[in-house]
Amino acid sequence: MAGWSTGDIPDQSGRVAVVTGANSGIGYVTARELARRGARVVLACRSERRGAEAGDRLVTEVPGADVEYARLDLGDLASVREFASRLPYGRLDLLVNNAGVMALPYGTTEDGFERQFGVNHLGHFALTGLLLPVLLRTPGARVVTVSSLMHAVAGIDLTDLNSERRYRRWIAYSRSKSANLLFTHELARRLAAHGADVVAAAAHPGYAATNLQTAGPRMAGRRIAERVMGLGNRLVAQSADAGALPTLYAATAPGVAPDSFTGPSLAGWRGAPVPSWRAPWTVSDPMGQLLWAASERLTGVAYDALGA
Repeated sequence: MAGWSTGDIPDQSGRVAVVTGANSGIGYVTARELARRGARVVLACRSERRGAEAGDRLVTEVPGADVEYARLDLGDLASVREFASRLPYGRLDLLVNNAGVMALPYGTTEDGFERQFGVNHLGHFALTGLLLPVLLRTPGARVVTVSSLMHAVAGIDLTDLNSERRYRRWIAYSRSKSANLLFTHELARRLAAHGADVVAAAAHPGYAATNLQTAGPRMAGRRIAERVMGLGNRLVAQSADAGALPTLYAATAPGVAPDSFTGPSLAGWRGAPVPSWRAPWTVSDPMGQLLWAASERLTGVAYDALGA
C-alpha cells in the first residue's frame, strides 16, 4: 500500500462502475480514473446539466472513455428507485457511494428525512439494496462507501435519527458519516453470512479541496464562514485528485478486506492511502443491526437477496 497511486490501478476493462456524485470533486476524479483504466462508468448525479458537463469534460481528459450520465437524486427515494430500475447492464462490478452534503442548514429530503442523514446514508442504503441483486451476480463486485474522519465527532442517536429534537449541522453531518461506516460494517457482516464474495469497504479523503466545504455556508448566507472554508481549501487541503486515492484504492486494489476503512497516511489528512482509524461505535454489531432495521423501515428497501 505504501506510495500507492493511480498508476497502480489494475486494468478495469469489461467492468461496470456506478459513481454517485461524479460531477465534481472526489467523485469526478474517481470516475475519471476508473474510465482511464477501461471501466464503463455511470456518472450518477442529481443535476442533468452538471452531469452532462462532467461527462464532456471527462471525455476531453480521457479520449475514448466509456462514460454516461444517469440522473440520481439521493434525497428522493422515487429517483433512487427509478435509477436502479433503469440501469441497463447485466453486471455491476463497482458501486461507489460517494455523493454527500455537509453541514447544511436544516432541511428535509423529498421523503421528509433530515437532509444530511437522508442523502448521505438513507439514499445510499436504498441504492445499494436495490442494486444488490446485480452486484451479487457479478463475480468480485465491490461496494465502496465514502465516509469522513468527522464521523469521530458523533455516533448514531437511534432515538433521533432525523435530528427532530435538536439540529446542529456538524453533529448531524458526523452522525451521517458514522452511519456510512456502520452500514459498511453491517453490510459486510451480512454478505459474509450469505457466503457472497461482494466486498463492502469504506474510505475517506482526509481534508481535500472540493465544493463540499463551501456549499453549507453559502446556502446559509454565512459569507465569512464560506471565505474561511475557501481559504482552508487553498492553504491546507490536498487536491481532489489526492483525496480520491483512498476511494480508488478501496475500489480497485487487490486484496481489499471487507469492512476495511482506508484514508490518507499523514494523520488522516493527506498522503497515500493506508488503513484508517475508526471510532469503536462503527464496528458495533448491535448498533449496526439496529441502524439497518431502522433504515429498512424508513426507506422501504429490504435486502431480500441476503435472506433473513
